[in-house]
Amino acid sequence: MAGVEAQSPEATLLGCPATGWRRRLFIIIFESDTPAGRAFDLALLAVIVASVAVVMLDSMTEVTARFGNFFTVLEWLFTATFTSEYIARLICVERPARYARSFFGIVDLLAVLPAYLSFFFPGLHALIDVRVLRLLRIFRILKLTAYIREYRVLARALVASGRKILIFLSTVVLITILLGTVMYVVEGPEHGFTSIPISIYWAITTITTVGFGDITPKTDLGRAIASFMMLLGWGILAVPTGIVTAELAGERLARWQGQTPGSTALAPERRCARCGTGDHRGTAAFCQDCGAALPGA
Repeated sequence: MAGVEAQSPEATLLGCPATGWRRRLFIIIFESDTPAGRAFDLALLAVIVASVAVVMLDSMTEVTARFGNFFTVLEWLFTATFTSEYIARLICVERPARYARSFFGIVDLLAVLPAYLSFFFPGLHALIDVRVLRLLRIFRILKLTAYIREYRVLARALVASGRKILIFLSTVVLITILLGTVMYVVEGPEHGFTSIPISIYWAITTITTVGFGDITPKTDLGRAIASFMMLLGWGILAVPTGIVTAELAGERLARWQGQTPGSTALAPERRCARCGTGDHRGTAAFCQDCGAALPGA
């Protein structure tokens, strides 16, 4: 257990107690690399899914008429469970205020708060579905470090390409406003284009290839413009994808070094013997996740 602080970001951020029952409770609740921690997280996920299912079923009139009282009892059992879990999380960390202000801390609070507020504001009962956000903990349970790492790569690619995408979307907005205004002039109110904003709405649905069909051009010129916008929409969908894909490719190439000059094949994967993490830089000497020495470093 001595390596919890080094391997767990939550242990570093929230503070894992050094000894005692609070440390054992912390490892069970916040870590999933022990049998007890994995069992706790899987049981919690099962309760979360069941509670969300109950709230969804409770919104169906015919089901509520038969099982309404049963659903009420289940909901309060779920609320008591989540309340106990939230209090346990606050107790076992060294920095409870930091946990309470964290994303998951706020979500944990929102998972129980609507049930108590429903005593005073019955309409808030439906907000209990917010606890579905807690299913994000599945990333920690299943140790999907590869997916989390790729998410970070995707986030960096989106940030790097943000300016290009913003300029491109600005151009699309200008084209949409221009063609929407032209359609207002060509078709007019008698064909459903009653104002410029309505015409712009039509242009957006057309250029994105959605086409609700609530407004359609009736003149030959209007149909020609609509056809041009439909074809233009296909190209518009491809441009942001190409921008992000280029950034992802650059990110991928930046992570891989040490390839044979002139070779297009990537260097073989270097996997950490301690935690199993792969996809390290070719020149890396230590694991990017746990700090252990890499093979062949």
